[in-house]
Amino acid sequence: MKKILSVTLCLLMIIAVFAGCGVTDTNKGDKISIVTTIFPEYDWVMQILGGKAENADVTMLLDNGVDLHSYRPTADDIVKISTCDMFICVGGESDEWVEDVLKEATNKDMVVINLLETLGDKAKEEELVEGMQGEEEEGEEGEAEEGPEYDEHVWLSLQNAAELCSYISSKLCEIDTDNKDAYKENTDAYVAKLNALDKQYKDAVGSAGTKTLLFGDRFPFRYLTDDYGLDYYAAFVGCSAETEASFETIMFLAKKVDELGLKVIMQIESTDGKIAKTIKDTTKAKNQTILTLDSMQSTTSADVKNGASYLSIMEKNLEVLKDALK
Repeated sequence: MKKILSVTLCLLMIIAVFAGCGVTDTNKGDKISIVTTIFPEYDWVMQILGGKAENADVTMLLDNGVDLHSYRPTADDIVKISTCDMFICVGGESDEWVEDVLKEATNKDMVVINLLETLGDKAKEEELVEGMQGEEEEGEEGEAEEGPEYDEHVWLSLQNAAELCSYISSKLCEIDTDNKDAYKENTDAYVAKLNALDKQYKDAVGSAGTKTLLFGDRFPFRYLTDDYGLDYYAAFVGCSAETEASFETIMFLAKKVDELGLKVIMQIESTDGKIAKTIKDTTKAKNQTILTLDSMQSTTSADVKNGASYLSIMEKNLEVLKDALK
């Protein structure tokens, strides 16, 4: 798989070179060019820029609802990354393509921010909890064993978000020293909002009747549940490519709903809901509510135009969480 990906990227980079012939600067005037892979990064940058947003050309690559785990850069994307002043990516296995693209970057002074690397020891390895359906490993004989696979969904922790925004802001201040005071002021105000919402989450969990969530779906919310001491069960890990749950997985999760007396079964956005409904229909009561938490993996610029922001989505998630933990 990695060899195929590498060859594909090489071809795209060749296309990008020819596509970019005669283009010496893709930035608009003297604007700072910032490329982000996903919506949370994009929104954080816009919050930091605040009233200075006109000084920057900010791009969100995953802008058509494509999931982080299946995204591959186009030739145009490679050109944008190659010439930008700041590039922000999540890191992890889904961003394996980044290393090859950055090797060919024309702007050697580019500031690259890898969220997983920035968090360091706070980044968590994916875990397979009881009842969770694992994926079959496909490896060639004699192939070297890979390192640990990290949970990439770091943005779903408000505490991580505050830390990452502060780091992004510090690097932006180094690039654009003329506006650093405004960026710092914007960042301080935004981090205060993140911290205030984090406290609301803590208060909600502290007064909750149950401390367990059960997902009939992938589970990208480990950072969030760990922040507030919540337990969870789920059909698949957050980065799983599986879409069909086994009979054993369905039965285990349905029995857990019965055993714990859970009134809610969770799912994430952009799902067909079949697994959650099957779990519900397999329980004794068959009367649970199915609720959705938004992991922001499918948010687009069209959603942004309609008012979506990282903070607003996390606020909505809090209201869903309150219902799920009654």
